[in-house]
Amino acid sequence: MIDPNTIAFDIDGVLADIASCFIEIASKRYNIKGIGYNDITSYELENCLNIDIGIVEEIIGGILDGRDADDVKPIKGATEVLTRLANHSEQLLFVTARPDAAPVYDWMLNLLPVAPAMIEIIATGDFESKPEILLERNKTYFVEDRLDTCLHLEKVGITPLLFKQPWNREKHNFIEVKSWKELESMIKF
Repeated sequence: MIDPNTIAFDIDGVLADIASCFIEIASKRYNIKGIGYNDITSYELENCLNIDIGIVEEIIGGILDGRDADDVKPIKGATEVLTRLANHSEQLLFVTARPDAAPVYDWMLNLLPVAPAMIEIIATGDFESKPEILLERNKTYFVEDRLDTCLHLEKVGITPLLFKQPWNREKHNFIEVKSWKELESMIKF
């Protein structure tokens, strides 16, 4: 069982359902049809989708910089589990490879019914910096959707919990969680 004070979370692909948001914006704004969630089989969208790289960058840019924050929904069950976790921990820590935490912080304040001081978001700008932050904060578990990040975490003694997504279906030996409900069952409340 995981102590609530020893776990931290990635945001995109774990809490924020940016894949569905990407598909919706591509369809509505660019009339790109026929993309399904399971078609996103790579973290680098240009490697799995037949969409102009400029459009991919524009959509992702709008999601990350907050222009399209209202279109981003949480992954099912995330809000409930994080709210419960906030009642059993000192603080909720999120470490993201996004370059700026401000847009996602505002989104999260609207999402979670907890005091703003309960939420800490650290934007590293790259996935390779996450382990250092987690070690500084004494976190021993991290929920992540990117396999490369999991490898970096494991090397420094942090246990990655891989949040199952179509883009991380390569062979691995990490603990895998399929839903927030499953993750909740692993936490010692």
